[in-house]
Amino acid sequence: MSGARMTECGRARRVRVPVGDDAERWVTRGKCLRVLLVVHNVTAATRLLDVLPLFDDDLRVQLLATCTGSSAFMAGTAELLADTGVPVLPWEQAVETRVDLTVSASFGGRLDAFSGTLAVLSHGVGYTKRLATPDAAGSGAPAGVFGLAPEWLLSRGAPIADALVLSHPEQYERLRLACPEAAPTAVLAGDPCFDRVLAARPRRERFRRALGVRPGQRLVLLNSTWNSDSLFGDGDETGDGTGGDVVAALLDRVAAEFPVDEYRFAAVLHPNIWHGHGPGQVRSWLDRARRAGLSLIDPLEGWRQALLAADAVIGDHGSVTFYAAALGTPVLLAAAPLAALDPDAPISAFMREAPKLDPGASLVAQIEALLRDHRPLSGPAEFTTSVPGESAARLRRLFYSMLGAPEPGRPASLKPLPLPGHEPATVTVPLHVRSWVLGPGEVAISRRTGTRPVPGRERGGELHVALHEDTRDVDQLDLADVVFRDGAPDDPRFGSPSLWTAEVLRRHQGCSVAAYTTGPSTCVARVRDGEPLLMTAEPGGGAAGASGVDPAVYASALHAWLASEGPDAAPPARRLARAVSDGLTVWTGDRSHRVRIAPLPAPEHGG
Repeated sequence: MSGARMTECGRARRVRVPVGDDAERWVTRGKCLRVLLVVHNVTAATRLLDVLPLFDDDLRVQLLATCTGSSAFMAGTAELLADTGVPVLPWEQAVETRVDLTVSASFGGRLDAFSGTLAVLSHGVGYTKRLATPDAAGSGAPAGVFGLAPEWLLSRGAPIADALVLSHPEQYERLRLACPEAAPTAVLAGDPCFDRVLAARPRRERFRRALGVRPGQRLVLLNSTWNSDSLFGDGDETGDGTGGDVVAALLDRVAAEFPVDEYRFAAVLHPNIWHGHGPGQVRSWLDRARRAGLSLIDPLEGWRQALLAADAVIGDHGSVTFYAAALGTPVLLAAAPLAALDPDAPISAFMREAPKLDPGASLVAQIEALLRDHRPLSGPAEFTTSVPGESAARLRRLFYSMLGAPEPGRPASLKPLPLPGHEPATVTVPLHVRSWVLGPGEVAISRRTGTRPVPGRERGGELHVALHEDTRDVDQLDLADVVFRDGAPDDPRFGSPSLWTAEVLRRHQGCSVAAYTTGPSTCVARVRDGEPLLMTAEPGGGAAGASGVDPAVYASALHAWLASEGPDAAPPARRLARAVSDGLTVWTGDRSHRVRIAPLPAPEHGG
């Protein structure tokens, strides 16, 4: 930004082009209408990025940006603005510069300091939360509703904004009662964020595959807004006044109760958590959960795709939870501090009606009941936007009317949600595997990252440990019965899957089976004193070649089959020969996977 990235965008050097004291000497297009984007923090910037494409392809418009410097969450803002490539003006220069339209997604900062007309958008699902102004904070006076109360909307008795963008008429009714002076500025223009989500619905399966969700797996999204009363906060939201850290207990329960082959977990955390505490700190806090398979979703680019991909959401009073309910996704509330919300807002009614997490009951049972019994509440879908799919047209019409210029002839449109990079669920903590031999060549497998048995769910069976070679728990490698890894079969760092499996068995004498996953439905496995075997799921188990289960499960099933004991148990060599001849049927949850086993072809053997 203007030569260098700064830790606070308000400290940037003054811009000389395309605006500035001597800009006429250097500018190439000097007759443009100027649109200034006023950014409070990363959260507000994300909503401005939603509407930025409405000015695409218009040679008459010059975009500029500035940062108010008024937010407590400044980290990340300068970097985000720099990535847009839009000229960023220091605050002092921005208020001195003539602009034709100012657009903000927050009421933070001195918005009455700018020339030109001002449009303000919500950076969440309407205006729902109570928040004291900086002047009133700590005074003991009751906080007004952010974006609707006079202390936010008025300056010297007059509305700050020329246009206050609302997504539903119910917001207008609350505005009219709370601040009648600002009611004439209200404009119904929809929700561009939610419209982008709705438009991307047909790509749900792609988003699921990008997150490594396999056919038959359920994706549960943990979602938290910011502050101590949120899901991720350390305030008292257990509901019984006993205190407790909800998210810490929740992560422990996820590890203890949920089989990793039946459930996938991801977390969407508010940008104020990321940039308030630092992305590195957040990743550090969630390190073991991430090594146990939790995906930590980018709060800027990936959260909407994850929301579309989710089968269920465990959330709180933030906008993302309400968006999830508006999509019809089952929601379980782990934190619902009603005092923080406008009691007349639809989100408050939703918080009162939605299912609540019971801290003393089985979490997996609650999720299964939530999925089984879900009946969408009508409020979220009804009140998120009254004009779904129309925000692009309505907002562009508003912006150009405020500019005093005709709209471009092309239809207005927002950018499609991008397809995230592929993020498979690589679990590197020890997997505690319970197995049941159900019959000839038929094995059931349940893998969890916790050690405690789940009452009433997993009885009997045999236990063994499976562990990824890249584990941080290196002291457990010599104790693991199955050691596995994944990679390309021709990766020169490992020689070949055959060489790698032989090396693992030599190095770890307690290991019975080594498995190298080479694709979404294949692995090369070697038992001690045996030759490498190619294990392949038969077609029909899933989309795009995926079997519906991590192929490392095949190795655990093979170990369980060879180690099983009983009056009819044959020697391991005979059992292995039978598996090679007839294959195995592997069960994970209520899904079966037919696996063929054959000697690794000679050209692939390599050792």
